[in-house]
Amino acid sequence: MTGMTEPTRSGKPQIESLSTATVENLTGVDAPTRFWNRERRLGAGITIIGLLATLVFGPLAKSETARFTLSTDASGAALSINGQVGTILFGAISIALGVLMLTGKARRWQTLLLCLGIASFVLAFLCWQVAGKFMPLVDTLSGSVEYALPLILGALAGVLGERSGVVNVAIEGQFLMGAFGAALVGTLATSVWAGLVSAMIGGLIIAAMLAVLAIRFLVDQVVVGTVLNLFALGVTGFLYERLMQPNALKYNQPPQMPRWEIPGLADIPVIGPVLFNTQVLVWIALALVVLIHFALKGTRWGLRTRAVGEHPTAADTVGVRVRGLRYLNVLLGGLIAGAGGAYFTLVSTGAFNKNMTAGAGFIALAALIFGRWTPFGALGAALFFGFAQKLAYFLSVAGSPVPNQFLNMLPYIATIVAVAGLVGRVRAPAADGQPYVKS
Repeated sequence: MTGMTEPTRSGKPQIESLSTATVENLTGVDAPTRFWNRERRLGAGITIIGLLATLVFGPLAKSETARFTLSTDASGAALSINGQVGTILFGAISIALGVLMLTGKARRWQTLLLCLGIASFVLAFLCWQVAGKFMPLVDTLSGSVEYALPLILGALAGVLGERSGVVNVAIEGQFLMGAFGAALVGTLATSVWAGLVSAMIGGLIIAAMLAVLAIRFLVDQVVVGTVLNLFALGVTGFLYERLMQPNALKYNQPPQMPRWEIPGLADIPVIGPVLFNTQVLVWIALALVVLIHFALKGTRWGLRTRAVGEHPTAADTVGVRVRGLRYLNVLLGGLIAGAGGAYFTLVSTGAFNKNMTAGAGFIALAALIFGRWTPFGALGAALFFGFAQKLAYFLSVAGSPVPNQFLNMLPYIATIVAVAGLVGRVRAPAADGQPYVKS
């Protein structure tokens, strides 16, 4: 009979775990499912946040107009709505979507309903905060892309490593070394491009240490990644205090990366100012997303990378050099993450400071998981976290009644909620984190 094995020594047959399809074939009836499945749990969550928006944010919102504009001032409003009405309305929409998911009859539309429910809650929250004020949408979107820039590059570095079986927890260290190298060499050479190349080399150094320790000496990959983060923090902090801080004008005044504008395309409403009037690093990041996506899907390198990440022994038997490919991908990831570190000194702040990345490497790692180990998924997750950071900054400047401490926590809360609550059951590459020893 299907699902039975040979009798054991005790004479009792050993029953294997049966799939739902097998149970249906044996009994002729549908296998029972838990009432509180993932769809209903997510529906309950959406309903709760909708009730929070309607019953808590709604009474607190001012009965004044909330304006969302396409310009940098209050003119040209794309959406004008009474703050209190908008808060209650979008909160009610979120409740309705959550209740629909609770019925269990919208499984095919689960992801869409989830996204719409979260978007409705965010709009309700914004109507509460923006009542009596205005929110420039183009500036918010542009800022979200820039905040997401290092996260995109860091997550791509993680994709390259983990798709070939190496967990890259050292993204934070690669960011720090990249930021330090960009500041130091960019200042000495008075060149943005020299600083960018130096940042990539800084990320490559940490990646090379990770590759040797994890692939050659089989050290636990999570442990070695954590140690390398502390190593980068200590080295850059020491050099900052001894070299940069005493003589900042000589060693810590790198030039800023200029904004490049594409004539014609930059005039497209909304999208133009966001994508075609920005730093070249944004274009590099978006191009890498597309390039890595198609390379993983349609090239010999991509096929071998995915094979090594899923079943390295089988890949080895058909002639793939497992260790060599892992070395290559980890080093390529280090170059990309180092370029992400350049953002902090050549784009964001204009100078290096100790621990200036503030955990961005770990958020990039979360974006990788949220994006299900895919380049476009990582891009979407990074943009989500970048929007949370930009929103926190905007609300603090706009005089939000929410305490600044909570606003500063917003990106990290969004990270926890996204990874723990929205991802669901995701499967990493089968050999992810497992050292390979050739038999």
